[in-house]
Amino acid sequence: MRTFLLGVVVALLIVVVGAGTLLVAVSHPSGTAAAPAPTATASLTPPPDLRKGETWLRTAVLDSSAVVTTEGGFQDVHATASDVRMTSRGLRAASLALDATLPFATAARQVGSGVQLYAAGGGLAGVRRPTEILGRTVLLQATGAVSAEGGQLLIEPQTVDLGGPRSLSTLLSAAARNLVTIRQTVQGLPAGMHLTRVTVGPAGFRVHLEGSGVAVTS
Repeated sequence: MRTFLLGVVVALLIVVVGAGTLLVAVSHPSGTAAAPAPTATASLTPPPDLRKGETWLRTAVLDSSAVVTTEGGFQDVHATASDVRMTSRGLRAASLALDATLPFATAARQVGSGVQLYAAGGGLAGVRRPTEILGRTVLLQATGAVSAEGGQLLIEPQTVDLGGPRSLSTLLSAAARNLVTIRQTVQGLPAGMHLTRVTVGPAGFRVHLEGSGVAVTS
């Protein structure tokens, strides 16, 4: 996740730097070419506290079909930052919102312990986890509802199957339920960012992250 956010930050930096270059070009035109005729645009009045040498963007938007890193990939990425400033201390945004699909395989690797995650239908997530119970190795299978709780991805099982006799599943259901309850912290977020929504899609978890007063280059 840290590498993913770094890629988003770099892209936003490119947007900011590009805007700054455009402002310089407009302020210092070369040659004798006539200036373009003025058009109706949004107000270019800077915030009153904008310091000399700083660049400000009202809104910066990034869309990408995929962001791929050595740690995994993210799909259908959309990032929106408002009141963005590039200062000598780095890039800061008054608000930042990120939407992306976290593929099941990537999420499973983050959880570890041989866990497999998949779409179980009806908006539920499926969980498979090998474990040892009463001296025998069994493959726990569960379906559960997903939610964002305390900034974590939470999967709470609704059904649990130990792959054995029903009496065994009933006897050990409480212990098995704990084993397939997933609480996964989203790692590498800049200060001020937190997970607020998550749903199950056909290819992975659709996550929404947002924050205010975010220093995205810290």
